[in-house]
Amino acid sequence: MPAKSRFTRLDAFTKTVEDARVRTTSGGIVTIASLLIVFYLVWGEWVDYRRVVVLPELIVDKGRGEKMEIHLNISFPRVPCELLTLDVMDVSGEQQTGVMHGVSKVRLAPVAEGGRTIDIKTLELHSQDDVATHLDPNYCGECYGANAPPNAIKPGCCNTCEEVREAYASLSWAFGRGEHVEQCEREHYGERLDEQRKEGCRIEGGLRVNKVVGNFHIAPGRSFSNGNMHVHDLNNYFESPVEGGHTFTHEIHSLRFGPQLPEEVTKNLGTNSMPWTNHHLNPLDNTAQATDDPAFNYMYFVKVVSTSYHPLGSKKGVLSTVAERTTELIPLGSHGQGEDGSIETHQYSVTSHKRSLGGGSDAAEGHKERLHARGGIPGVFFSYDISPMKVINREERSKSFVGFLTGVCAVIGGTLTVAAAIDRGVYEGASRIKKLHQR
Repeated sequence: MPAKSRFTRLDAFTKTVEDARVRTTSGGIVTIASLLIVFYLVWGEWVDYRRVVVLPELIVDKGRGEKMEIHLNISFPRVPCELLTLDVMDVSGEQQTGVMHGVSKVRLAPVAEGGRTIDIKTLELHSQDDVATHLDPNYCGECYGANAPPNAIKPGCCNTCEEVREAYASLSWAFGRGEHVEQCEREHYGERLDEQRKEGCRIEGGLRVNKVVGNFHIAPGRSFSNGNMHVHDLNNYFESPVEGGHTFTHEIHSLRFGPQLPEEVTKNLGTNSMPWTNHHLNPLDNTAQATDDPAFNYMYFVKVVSTSYHPLGSKKGVLSTVAERTTELIPLGSHGQGEDGSIETHQYSVTSHKRSLGGGSDAAEGHKERLHARGGIPGVFFSYDISPMKVINREERSKSFVGFLTGVCAVIGGTLTVAAAIDRGVYEGASRIKKLHQR
């Protein structure tokens, strides 16, 4: 038997001769309508294939020995920059006192004058003009019973007011305004401090910390350790000539742990009915607290959750271990950003607590049963805890290319099948009506 005859038996698509075909007007209308529907549905399949969705995944965070960046921008309208100190400490025993690297103190005009920016330099109280370069080269300033700081300009001497302050802090001695200290009187430290009393301060910048449980706080006065206690020199804060004194009224413009996610990324994390913004990741942004009590303490308890974002086409997984090992070589502000566009950052939840250092109850706020202990340090404290879980947000196509082709075939086959059934029904109905009219 010829080969053609063997395949003829397997033909599932039998044909009719041209003379047996009947073309109708209704059939043409159904054909045009079905083609339009096919084009519309195929276009919908193409749009769905090109759509990028973010698929969240929750895993156990297995990172070890990692670092984390904290970026903050906080204004204190009633405390001058000279009195504010930023300290960081964690459970590993590492402490960063008087943090300056990566952080700027912006002097603000008094609230009555609009709170405008005066100066972005860190401090004006101890500029290079104050260094005693005009003194005798053999001059060796007294440290007033303390040991000279190791970074003194002249070893074993305290030639500037700042060096005397550091010498006092090394022994956990309170310093005050520097009365009867030759170096401070020469540099007019007390007078310049009084000139800034009515000013405010904005602390902005970033710092890098160990990714372990810890805290950072902004409190008045130079900090030092007294035994196992972390204390601050509060003399200049409480002994203020300003009416009403200084208070820790503050506004948190922004606080985030890690790099900021782009706006187009945060939009993809939400839904049409509830789009996300960076406020979902950083809930303390644009929050403010006010008080008229100088002895007042604000505490924020933050739960930090590691979060990574992998755009379409990026390598699956986290940043390379090489990048993690060379964390110290990465410039501040660039940590957590991969070359392929992936971002390693953190989101957090927060609860807050505030109390007067004088103790007492919260009767003024309607909570007589709530009692506060006496004592403490005025300031704003942030205690952060690291969650053992990690959220991975990965961009992916809503369907694969094979799924797209399957959808196109289903659209074409299903539409033509339904169209054929409709055409057949219209044709049979028209034929029967015609026969009834011929009788």
